[in-house]
Amino acid sequence: MHERTSPSIGFILLTHTKPLQIYRLINKLNTMFNYPVIVCHHDFSKCDLSVDTLSKNVLLVRPHIQTEWAGFTLVEATVQALRLMYEVSDTPDWFVLLSGADYPIKTARHILDDLASSPYDAYIEYEQITYETYKRDLIPNMLWLKNSYQRYCTKTFYFHYSKKYFAQLNMEIHLEHPLLTKAFLPFSKKLACFSGSQWFCANRKAAKYIIDFHEQRNVLTLYYSKLKYTDEAYFQTILANTPHLRLKNDCRRYIDWSTGGPHPKILLMEDLPNLLASSAHFGRKFDIDIDNNILDELDKITS
Repeated sequence: MHERTSPSIGFILLTHTKPLQIYRLINKLNTMFNYPVIVCHHDFSKCDLSVDTLSKNVLLVRPHIQTEWAGFTLVEATVQALRLMYEVSDTPDWFVLLSGADYPIKTARHILDDLASSPYDAYIEYEQITYETYKRDLIPNMLWLKNSYQRYCTKTFYFHYSKKYFAQLNMEIHLEHPLLTKAFLPFSKKLACFSGSQWFCANRKAAKYIIDFHEQRNVLTLYYSKLKYTDEAYFQTILANTPHLRLKNDCRRYIDWSTGGPHPKILLMEDLPNLLASSAHFGRKFDIDIDNNILDELDKITS
């Protein structure tokens, strides 16, 4: 029996805050994966980052994009980082998209063995967004599907009318049914809308498809560029509508949404048993200013 060859792996980091935590993540990835290709898009408009101390395997996206939370700028930053990663001479078999608040929760051997035996091209959370689902009663942890329909599959028109000596009139028309929105959206029976977590992992084949698709500046890209929250739908919609790519509906990320709201729970020492019991490769979100001990413990476990 032939021994399975470990795949090469690279990391894309989207960062904008807490430089010390960014350095720690990079050092951890270097230690675990023997200085892999790391492409970092750091938003220098949010905070400074001393690049002189970074190891030579870390490539910076230049010029950086001034990103905004839930904006299409996050998609653009990701694609620019992907393009830079797959322009280098020794491109990785797989890449993992991380934020500066992520951290490994499995050993390098565990992660690489999973990828080496994988029949998939991408590990990404994706759910089809449909009108039928939007109209159904959903359990609380699936209500995000309704939000996704509102974000990507509806159309709103605003009218403002004001005339001297008359009252001001503001009117809003909101279209939801596919028969009414069809003329304004790029979606069809051949191109479905999908949504899920921003964070994912994919191989070279999927990466190159994303880069090529994005560079075409097609109708889908132009549509999403005008919306909010597109970082949670753009890549899902591209990949899930591509028959020759095999997807696993699992982003291999441990994220705790139990606190509600737009941001996940900050992971603490009390979360360690759940982290270790999960099949995820990485966890998020961590914050060294709130609990640095959990990262120390994870360093021991994953070394």
